[in-house]
Amino acid sequence: MTVSFTPATPSMSLFRPAGAQRILSLSFPVLSTDRIARIRWGQSWRSRGRPDHPPVVIAAHVRNAMRLVAVDEEARRLGLKPGQGVTEARAMIPDIDVIEADPQADRAFLDGIADWCDRYTPLVALDGADGLFLDIAGSAHLFGGEKALFDDILSRLFHMGIEARGAISSAPGLSSAVARHGRADIITVDGAEAALVGLPVRALRLPDETLELLIKSGLKQIGDLLGQPRAPLARRFGTVLMLRLDQALGMEEEPISPRRPVA
Repeated sequence: MTVSFTPATPSMSLFRPAGAQRILSLSFPVLSTDRIARIRWGQSWRSRGRPDHPPVVIAAHVRNAMRLVAVDEEARRLGLKPGQGVTEARAMIPDIDVIEADPQADRAFLDGIADWCDRYTPLVALDGADGLFLDIAGSAHLFGGEKALFDDILSRLFHMGIEARGAISSAPGLSSAVARHGRADIITVDGAEAALVGLPVRALRLPDETLELLIKSGLKQIGDLLGQPRAPLARRFGTVLMLRLDQALGMEEEPISPRRPVA
């Protein structure tokens, strides 16, 4: 599938030295269904309003059963969620529009969005299967500052039929955590702990087994970890927890790898 975006303007900044990053994280919570909606209803479907159409869900074979792996906003509003079986979902909403998952098409769609983001900075990196990192430290002033750039990119994506959430901070882990699980948009260098305290521990991008152990131990929010003695936490939950926590707090560097080489 070919994804069409407005051509990008030439890149205008270079890599930032260690400690000088300002990272814009973009999360696309309904990437798969936005891809389908743009094909069916055009790129400006969000601006015009969602057509009168049954909820759209994406399904794939998971553990020998067809299960939902993504749902659009309408499906979520009606109580459907990823992980449900298709049979259960149809029992709840008989006329749901079930589409088979296509990870390659989703990746191509994300790559197209990343190409479009080159207009803001030459340093654009993938963040999992549904997110991007942009280092905007050297280019934000060209767009009127961080707030103006942030508002511009989210507005343009919306008008291209793409739901995006974002956050800007000095640490990729912090920006990603807030973009996916929080509400803040621009976080100052000394505001990391305040931005993290109310977020779920899953925002730290931990392995499933570590996440499950934390939740079973009653440690469900990042605030439950802050201020705890580090040695006992590391012994019980592993060093990966401390690494992810330090990365989110900006205490440990986390370089991001650009998709394209920068001259």
